[in-house]
Amino acid sequence: MTTVARKRLFRDLKKLQSDPPNGISAAPVDDDIMNWSAVIFGPEETPWEGGAFQLTVAFNEEFPTKPPKIRFLTKMFHPNIYASGEICLDILQNQWSPIYDISAILTSIQSLLTDPNPNSPANSEAAQLWNENRREYNRRVVAIVEESLVRQLLEHPQHHPWPLFQGRIGHRDGLRDATR
Repeated sequence: MTTVARKRLFRDLKKLQSDPPNGISAAPVDDDIMNWSAVIFGPEETPWEGGAFQLTVAFNEEFPTKPPKIRFLTKMFHPNIYASGEICLDILQNQWSPIYDISAILTSIQSLLTDPNPNSPANSEAAQLWNENRREYNRRVVAIVEESLVRQLLEHPQHHPWPLFQGRIGHRDGLRDATR
């Protein structure tokens, strides 16, 4: 039996495959339309550039009336991301609307990386650094990006990531110099 949630998710998947947002990849895990794996790539010309951040997306039968449960698997340092990887984002909570599809949700999370809300912190240390010491905040983010690249290489050596990031490595070194 196909439920409203499953029909909607199949439609979202088809849209995502035909018109993927820049820097976002997502698909069901093991053909389970209710559980997805996603990767958000850090936006260019930001401290997040070059990072590949893994997330899990769990839908329930109340979707799209209720938002999915999303969390980062990659270690993150961000004012609106808890140590558990859970995300403090209004559209995943009190501002949820059934019009949001998986592309819009993941694009919003990607935007949150570079435009945090320090007034609603999930990580008070990151929020304080964002407000008071942007250089140190950026240094910590660059370290997380580098960790994400190493993790990708170790977990998926057959999909060597370096060609994907060719041309970004120099920028990464320049960014590291800028954060000193």
